[in-house]
Amino acid sequence: MGSFAYSHGLEWAIASGAIENDQDLHDWIQTLLTHGAGRNDLVLLAAGWQAMQKGNESLVEDINQLSIALSASRERHLETVSQGNAFIKAIQDAWPSPNLPQLVDRIQDLSYPVSVAIATYAHGLTLKPVLAHFVMAYVSNLLSAATRLSLIGQTQGQKLLNALMPLMQNLVEEALESSLEDLGGFSLCADIASMQHETQYSRLFRS
Repeated sequence: MGSFAYSHGLEWAIASGAIENDQDLHDWIQTLLTHGAGRNDLVLLAAGWQAMQKGNESLVEDINQLSIALSASRERHLETVSQGNAFIKAIQDAWPSPNLPQLVDRIQDLSYPVSVAIATYAHGLTLKPVLAHFVMAYVSNLLSAATRLSLIGQTQGQKLLNALMPLMQNLVEEALESSLEDLGGFSLCADIASMQHETQYSRLFRS
């Protein structure tokens, strides 16, 4: 299932009135990047890639379990596992590599950041651009969801992406020097939004 099917709780936040305009959206995404899953996923991706570099498949499995356990709700769990499994399957089918470890077949569910870590390392990609593209895709998907929910237009979305670019660049640099001890966050409103979305009556997204 592609990332376009998920809003990370944004759909409920907009429907409830917690997010009413582009400034609210900017602040919401900024919080996710500095205190929520946006930041943590970068740390997990970096740790997974570095564990692959060391050939430590056992550590990769531990990081994957931790990544899944950090899901704040049932839908967040669905979001990371569905995307992780779909991503690694797409890589195996379209861009197979002999460097993809056997643990890919051994692990039942892969979180999205760990799946990306495994696949990109197996294909010889360096960590920094992988982190940069990952966080860009994360933000772009949220902006795309907001556009489809008619909160913003395409031009507003591009302006917000540009405004958040310095923060994303800083997060990439921080993730390069991070360890699992740097995990943590405090984005309660976003977590609650993802829980409320589970019972939202009418919705376009799966989270």
